[in-house]
Amino acid sequence: MDDLRSLEFLAQNSKEIIEKQVDSYRQQHSYAGTIIGVTVLFIPFFLNGLDGTLQLIQFISILPIGFFIGSILLMLSIFRTRPLDQAFSVKKYHELMDKTYKEILLYEIAANTNSYNKNNTLTEKGAKRYSRGVGLTTVAIFISIVLLLANKFIAIEKVPAKVQIVNTHKKVLTNATADSTNTEPGVTGIVPPAK
Repeated sequence: MDDLRSLEFLAQNSKEIIEKQVDSYRQQHSYAGTIIGVTVLFIPFFLNGLDGTLQLIQFISILPIGFFIGSILLMLSIFRTRPLDQAFSVKKYHELMDKTYKEILLYEIAANTNSYNKNNTLTEKGAKRYSRGVGLTTVAIFISIVLLLANKFIAIEKVPAKVQIVNTHKKVLTNATADSTNTEPGVTGIVPPAK
């Protein structure tokens, strides 16, 4: 009986490890989606903040945009991975009906161990992509904030515009006084075509 208790413990423990692995994987997917959303919203604000800047700053702004795009692609690649193995398959229930309790526990422990090992390669790849994506996003945000601050503090010397003021008001008044037969109320300065 003690032999079965230890097997039950191992089966339960291995099942919990698989559940934690799957939960961690799902949480990573959720975080990746959040980072994609924030990045996609930040890019237009960043580009809008660079209107009317020096050409050098606009040229340098290509770098964080490239980092943002790389980060988005890495995060999207996390979603393209295949789902994790959930260990004990429902298809095997029929085969296990004829087995003893001890054999079923041993099968479950072996299935959970095998699933963990398969899932471990997927989760490690996903974790590396996620870490790279977070790193690229962090660097891109830092560079873009530096560029936005530089844009605010570097004053672009603008050439003053030359404006020529034409005083048309006097011309209209002299025409209005010359035409005293204009009887339309509220209209001044209109000369009939006959005069």
